[in-house]
Amino acid sequence: MNYYEKELSALKRSGRYRERRLFDDSLLDLASNDYLGLAEKKELLDEAYKRVSFYSSHASKASMLVNGYHPIHKAFEDALCDANGFEAGVVLGSGFNANIALIETLVRKGDELFMDEKYHASGVLATKLNDGKITYFKHNDADELDALLKNSSAKRKLIAVEGIYSMDADVLNEKIIHLADEYNALLILDEAHSSGVIGKKLMGILDYYNLPVKDNYIKMGTLGKAYGSFGAYILANSHIIDFLINRAKPIIYATAPSLFDTALGHVSLEYILKNADALNQKIKLYQKCIFETLGIKVEGLIVPITVADNRKVMQIQAELMEKNYLVGAIRQPTVESAIIRLIARLGVSEKELFNVCNLIQAKIS
Repeated sequence: MNYYEKELSALKRSGRYRERRLFDDSLLDLASNDYLGLAEKKELLDEAYKRVSFYSSHASKASMLVNGYHPIHKAFEDALCDANGFEAGVVLGSGFNANIALIETLVRKGDELFMDEKYHASGVLATKLNDGKITYFKHNDADELDALLKNSSAKRKLIAVEGIYSMDADVLNEKIIHLADEYNALLILDEAHSSGVIGKKLMGILDYYNLPVKDNYIKMGTLGKAYGSFGAYILANSHIIDFLINRAKPIIYATAPSLFDTALGHVSLEYILKNADALNQKIKLYQKCIFETLGIKVEGLIVPITVADNRKVMQIQAELMEKNYLVGAIRQPTVESAIIRLIARLGVSEKELFNVCNLIQAKIS
């Protein structure tokens, strides 16, 4: 029996049906989150392999709290703390797991979590798993958040926001960071799409605004985007990291992260720090190209282009593939209204970026 035939048929009728696809490897990738093109740098791959090969085992083998914690994990955590100015850190298997760990663990009974209405789905799911009060505020609206915080009687307040929002591509309103300080609220910064992309050292939103790290700040970052690997990390003061290690289920009950992926993330971190100036210059060049061709100003490398028609975004994607360009065709429920999501990856030449932007402009005008 086809147990979900009606539901799948409804998705197909609305143009929202999804499937896994193996895209031709020869297509120019302007769809993935490999912002800096590091996933294609074989020298980073080779260096990570060398670091893992030094040890007798190439796998974590167990939970981090059994005997899965490895010198490769610790070295990367220490390097992340040093680069970002945090006191302590912990690596996890994915950004999805990191958001579950943070929000399910830190929001306790009597607490109130204030979450941006466009926060990632993993964080929204995590809110269903705790006993705290959850309040959503309008996207990036510091004034509404201020009023909500002022009227809250919670014993502990938390705020969950993103450095760069993955679909809208806008940068976190700096006023929200200052509100966390004013109300002594824990500030969860999901930096999946901002770490490695913005800031003088490319370390994310605090670097971008040139703000010092404070005890109430918690940073979550992922390795599957700008770092060209897979996994995630959480940075905070040692007290919060200690609490997460003792209470967060994705840390306690999961096998420790892959040694190879962690080593690759560490190698990528070193590459980013060493080449931050050159990478920043190239990012600015690509942002200029986007503005000149599409009229869209972005602070990162995500370019959302509103189409508002599920079938049309799929058609545009297919037509661009015929020209050897792969872009994202994003539909509901990921976004409210269908978009072409162009990623101005540094792994693609400026000439090719210019060409695809002009092709898109011709199709939407």
